[in-house]
Amino acid sequence: MRLFRFFKSVGAEMKQVSWPGVKQTRHDTGTVVGISVLFAIFFAVVDWVVQYGLKFVS
Repeated sequence: MRLFRFFKSVGAEMKQVSWPGVKQTRHDTGTVVGISVLFAIFFAVVDWVVQYGLKFVS
């Protein structure tokens, strides 16, 4: 009986959720992809600098 009440409560909460539209979803996805690319470039540059520094020291 508790499980049934739990799922009923979950259903009621899901009806109250404000889901983003297609435009907002695309914007958020583009932001995440863009920031991920920037971080990848940043870490690649840092990795290259550290490797160069280690070769220079050795």
